[in-house]
Amino acid sequence: MSLFANSFPPRHRQSPQHRQGQPPVLKTSPGWSPPAPRCPRGGCRRSRGCWCRRTAGGPAPKPHPFGPLPRPAGCLELVKRQLFRVGEDWYFLFVLGVLMALISFMMDLIVFRLYEAHRWLYQEVGDYLVLKYLSWTIYPVAMAAFSTGFSQSITPHSGGSGIPELKTILTGVVLEEYLAIKNFGAKVVGLTCTLACGSTIFLGKVGPFVHLSAMAAAYLGKMRTSVMREYEDKFKQNEMLVAAQAVGVATVFGAPISGVLFSIEVMSSHFAVRDYWRGFFAATCGAFMFRLLAVFNSEQETIAAIFKSDLKIDFPFDLPETFFFMILGAICGAIACAYLFCQRWLLAAVRENRLTGRLLATDKPLYSALVVLLLASITFPPGLGQLMASRLSMKEHLISLFDNRTWGVLAQNASVPPAVPGDPQRLWQEWSHPSATIFGTLAFFLLMKFWMLTLATTLPLPAGYFMPIFIYGAAIGRLIGEVVALLFPHGLRVEATTHPIVPGGYALAGAAAFSGAVTHSISTALLVCEATGHLAHVLPVVLAVLVANAIAQKCQPSFYDGTIIVKKLPYLPRIRSRHMASYRVVVEEFMDRRVVAVAKGDGFEEVLAALSATTDGEYPVVESAGRVRAARGHGGRGDTSPGGRGDTSPGSCPPRVTHPVMLQLSPWTSLHQAHHLFELLKLQHIFVTRSHNRVGQALKNPQISPKACSYLSNGVIPPSPGPSPCNGATSLAVPPIPNLCRAP
Repeated sequence: MSLFANSFPPRHRQSPQHRQGQPPVLKTSPGWSPPAPRCPRGGCRRSRGCWCRRTAGGPAPKPHPFGPLPRPAGCLELVKRQLFRVGEDWYFLFVLGVLMALISFMMDLIVFRLYEAHRWLYQEVGDYLVLKYLSWTIYPVAMAAFSTGFSQSITPHSGGSGIPELKTILTGVVLEEYLAIKNFGAKVVGLTCTLACGSTIFLGKVGPFVHLSAMAAAYLGKMRTSVMREYEDKFKQNEMLVAAQAVGVATVFGAPISGVLFSIEVMSSHFAVRDYWRGFFAATCGAFMFRLLAVFNSEQETIAAIFKSDLKIDFPFDLPETFFFMILGAICGAIACAYLFCQRWLLAAVRENRLTGRLLATDKPLYSALVVLLLASITFPPGLGQLMASRLSMKEHLISLFDNRTWGVLAQNASVPPAVPGDPQRLWQEWSHPSATIFGTLAFFLLMKFWMLTLATTLPLPAGYFMPIFIYGAAIGRLIGEVVALLFPHGLRVEATTHPIVPGGYALAGAAAFSGAVTHSISTALLVCEATGHLAHVLPVVLAVLVANAIAQKCQPSFYDGTIIVKKLPYLPRIRSRHMASYRVVVEEFMDRRVVAVAKGDGFEEVLAALSATTDGEYPVVESAGRVRAARGHGGRGDTSPGGRGDTSPGSCPPRVTHPVMLQLSPWTSLHQAHHLFELLKLQHIFVTRSHNRVGQALKNPQISPKACSYLSNGVIPPSPGPSPCNGATSLAVPPIPNLCRAP
């Protein structure tokens, strides 16, 4: 019995050959050799590089008095667990805010140096008019051409602001090339050159910085998954992108609160409250670091507002002035509607025109150079530029428009010394001209910049469009404030006490109202207060913003929605009509009835025929092709190759590549409910079934549901297909609208 036990040792004493299914090597066999002794420190069986092999032949090392020493890998795991105990999101959001603040500050510093070089070149050429013209025009033309050529040579998706594409990505559409890391470098360099052109082309950096923050967040998210060794979750990436939007605005204006609110209003149709703290934390880190760097660079003594203003706080406005602020909001809303219509029309016309379309397709730097040459020639200071304050930078424009004094009174003083460059107290003199009044220069500025800003939006270079409309609105408010001050030179009388009119307060309200009307946002009222550090005019500013938004949202889509429409991006617009009859529009009236389905028992040939029939990315999988039952799942185009994962038999459809259908709609579901599900769940399609039979598919496609939304926006209600199966009621009888539904 003992011999039998020695012949078959226990499993922990078996040789590797025995464990692999080979005959065991017994101790009495000729090929048997004793196992190597284990290392007392690591159990490595004396490998070649081990410490115990290098000291072979000597005495065995004594055990450590405090136990075995921890390995380096174990130390790293312990440190990582301790650091990420409070949550790894804090660290990555902090890094995101600090990184974007550094980039924003360095970009402003480089742009300031380049702009000062252009100003120095213009002054050093002397009084030769031809040399002045060449120095004024060639510099921005070269910068714009280089910006376009460099960014487009790296990636064609670096032009524009990037906010329309981000809105599309946040709805669930995959646009990977817009968040690529190579696009980050192209946009940083191109945006720097664009801003170096100064007020010649009048472009900003808010939109591109939101795009840059999103790209940085996507890259940091990938780093996070590699560090944490986790699967890259789509919803986690979406949370980082939502926080990145607020960082982009906060690191430009140094306004964290309005940055979060602006990103929610402009970018998201639905916002999760759990993402609120992420946005505020990242935006606060970015804004604090951005202003702290200005203190370190001796630009300011302490952390203060980015646009200084000396508006009166003891008595900022009289109560009857709220009427003029409402008029200002109505004027800004009307001008915003005209601007949005002209911008969208011109952007589409430039793309469809044969000459400009060919230039944009083959030679974009040449198109940018020609447009910038035209704009620079108009803003030439000895020419029309002297009536438009063209020698001021973008920041100096805002500082001068927010001036506390009344320009009409200052212009009457003939003993005013000449303006000194960089002196904020004398910047208003750039708006004064001997042959025109203050009202004339402001009106001419608004008239010329209206079409110049519209033309500048067609340039295929990295640029932002929020700062130009912000300054344009401030000019509208300044003009209205100067007119009110002219009509009431001693102020409005309230209880026998006179208080002078402050035109700078109207400039604040105009900047917030016009920019809010163009972007369809209310948070611009708070943005103005945070950027200037002035809160006394917050109530009239909010009132003007509300009036302007009420007019603009009723008449025109926002600036970014209009760009999405022109670019034909797959974005679902909101339903503007809230009439009771619009809730009677059901899914059956606009769903896609021509849906190619795959039966559960179909073979590879049937699946291949379905793939060849349409270009859809996903197909519904049903129980049987004879009697079409409800959709049991859906499969992707890239998952149905023979021999792929889940291919269990040569003639069957792979069962593991299908995904279960989590949501189905009834044909009598209202359009508002379907639209809400598309926005909330970020879906691309929803299957429609009736009595467990598949009827059609409601798609988030720019040719289907947005068409119905556009009809609802115009107040037109399509007819109901018939009596409702629930209560037998019919919808509002209106003439049939052709091409609203696809033919069955």
